[in-house]
Amino acid sequence: MARRQIVLDTETTGIDPKQGHRIIEIGCVELVNRRLTGNNFHVYINPQRKSEEEAIDVHGITNEFLRDKPLFHQIAQEFLDYIKGAELVIHNAPFDVGHMDNEFALLNQGYQKTHDYCQVLDTLKMARDLHPGQKNNLDALCRRYDVDNTKRTLHGALLDSEILADVYLAMTGGQVKLNLNQNKNQGSEQQQKELRRLDPNRAPLVVLHASSDEQLAHEERLNIVGSQCLWRAE
Repeated sequence: MARRQIVLDTETTGIDPKQGHRIIEIGCVELVNRRLTGNNFHVYINPQRKSEEEAIDVHGITNEFLRDKPLFHQIAQEFLDYIKGAELVIHNAPFDVGHMDNEFALLNQGYQKTHDYCQVLDTLKMARDLHPGQKNNLDALCRRYDVDNTKRTLHGALLDSEILADVYLAMTGGQVKLNLNQNKNQGSEQQQKELRRLDPNRAPLVVLHASSDEQLAHEERLNIVGSQCLWRAE
């Protein structure tokens, strides 16, 4: 059975929905069997309140920009239909899920909690388990796993979801090698594992076989080693 995952991020008017803060942007990218499908979901939402200045400094989404955007109730069912049954991959999931639950509850239309519709995987918790004592925000993980985040000058839900998808795939697949060329004075951030992914379109490896003369010379060398040659078949 195909495994469907939705990498999700939100932007909000402020931190705590209990203080009346609302979602203003939702960005999602779809993974099916760990492959990006291009079936994304992205929407800006009029929160019917002003964003805190600190929040605007983070995401750059102004109150004026949101004035003509749809209200949450206008996109709620479409959003739920998109995520329902999938596993949500979210960095610091309690924050986004808390805001989503709040938005659905405000509709007073019998919507359940997010966990009733979807499984939720928190990549922040995963990163903390993998890298205890290290910085594990999205920018730090991009550096650690060599994921390009040069376009991330401000937070944005869709861009952050796309970046998180790359980080998640790097965290959960592929081989890593230890960066051993560090001296003791360099910070631990530079001493983490780095992913080296091969180009799937690379040319096939060329296998070179030894010539008969090379094989004969090899056997003669093994004869010199004699009984100490542990890898020679008896």
